[in-house]
Amino acid sequence: MTSHVAELPGEEDKASMAVLRAHGYHVPDIQALARDQRAFAVRAPERRLTIAPGVRFQAKAVELGQGCFTNAFTLRLDLTQVRVEPVARPEGFHLRNLVGADTALAAVSGSFSFISDDHGYQPAEPSLDFCCRAGEVVSLPTATKPAFLVHHGQVAIGTLTAAGTLKVQGRTYQWAGSKQPQEASEPGALTVFGAANCRVRYSDHPRTGFVRDVAPATNITPPDPTAVDYVVSWTPDDGHSVTSVHPGGGAGLFAGNFVLRAKRSRPEGLRAGARVQITQVGGLDVRHMSGGLSLGPSIADAAAGVTPGYDQCLGTSPFRDRRNARTLIGLHGGELWFMVLDGAPLTETFRGLTPAETAEFCTAEGLDPFRMYHLDGGASSKIAFAHRGETHVAGSMHYLRWPHSPGEPFRWQGLDGRVLRSAFVVNSHHPKGAR
Repeated sequence: MTSHVAELPGEEDKASMAVLRAHGYHVPDIQALARDQRAFAVRAPERRLTIAPGVRFQAKAVELGQGCFTNAFTLRLDLTQVRVEPVARPEGFHLRNLVGADTALAAVSGSFSFISDDHGYQPAEPSLDFCCRAGEVVSLPTATKPAFLVHHGQVAIGTLTAAGTLKVQGRTYQWAGSKQPQEASEPGALTVFGAANCRVRYSDHPRTGFVRDVAPATNITPPDPTAVDYVVSWTPDDGHSVTSVHPGGGAGLFAGNFVLRAKRSRPEGLRAGARVQITQVGGLDVRHMSGGLSLGPSIADAAAGVTPGYDQCLGTSPFRDRRNARTLIGLHGGELWFMVLDGAPLTETFRGLTPAETAEFCTAEGLDPFRMYHLDGGASSKIAFAHRGETHVAGSMHYLRWPHSPGEPFRWQGLDGRVLRSAFVVNSHHPKGAR
C-alpha cells in the first residue's frame, strides 16, 4: 500500500504566505486556496484616507445578515482637482503597475473585456463594445449601453447609442450595432460585429474547477448570401483599414478590431486596403473624445434583470441572483465614485453581493442606483493607490494565477490581481513640480 505525503511548500509559496500574514490573512497552504478561500473572510477595519487633494479613500465592512458580509472600498474623486482617464491596452497590465510616486495617484479596474483560458486564441481587440483609447475610437459598440466618456475634456456617464457614421475613402456611411433592433437602424446602414458577439464556453476542469474558451470554427459572423463582411483593423501608424473581405459572411470575430457588414450591394469604396475613418458614435463627434469605455448596466437595471447586450460574450452572467464581488462607478454630487464590494467565491460568508443587495446598499449610502453602474467585477475587482511613498491595493486579494500545464502549481497574485485590459487612472490636474 502506497502512502501519500503532502508536498512541502516551495520557496515562492513560503514568500507568498509571509506577505499574506503581513496583510492579516493566515493562509497555511497556497495550493489549497484553489479549493478553500475562508482565510480571506476577514472584515476590513474602518479606514479613511486623504490620498491627495480631491482623492479620498474609505474601507469598511458591511454586514449582510446571517454572518455574511462584504468589504466596501470606496474612492471619491473631486473632478475639479483631479482628472480621470480610461486606459486600455490589448496586451494587458497589472493595476498596481499604473500607480506610483512618479505616475498616477490611483487606479481602478476597468470595464468588461474578453477573458478566456485559451491563450493561443485571443481577439485583436479585447474590449467588449465601445473603446476610445487616447483619442482613437478603436472598437465600436454592438449594443446600446451605458458608457464612460471624456468628451470636450469633461467626464460624462450616460447611454451611448450603438449607431453613428464613418467614412470610407472619404464617403460617409451610417452604421449600427449588430445587437440593435433592425427597425432601429437606418436603411442601408452598415452593421457592426466584434468581440462582443463571441460566445465564451465554460467546461469542467479537475484542477481549476472550470475552463473558459471559444470555439474558433463557430466564432464568426452569421452566414448571409446577401451580405459582404469587411474586417477592419487598427494600427497606431495607419489608423483603421479593411484587412479582409468575406462575401456571404463568415468573418472571424477576433480577426480585427470590428467587422462591418454591408447588405445586398457592396458600398462604393469598401474593399481590401480601404481606409476607414470613424466620425460619430451615438450622435457625438469623435474628434471631441479623448477616452471612453462601455460600462455594465446600472445597479437598478441589474437588480431588475434588465441587462440587454450582456450575454454570451461574458460566458456566465455576473448579473444573476447570486453573490459576486462587484466594481461600481457613478457620478454623484460633483464627485466621481468608484467602489469595490469585495468577496472570495470559495467561502461561505464572504462572496460579495447579489444585484438586489447592491441596489439596497447603494440606496443606504445615499447613491442613486439608477446612476451607479457596473464595471468588471469578480476577480478583476481592485483599487490601487499611492500613499506616503507606498503603493496599496484593495480587493481580490485571494486571486490565484491558474496553472498553464499539469505540473505547474497555482501562484498567489493577490497584490497584482488579474491581468487587465482596461482601467481608470487618476492624476492631479497639476503636474508634479508645477506651482
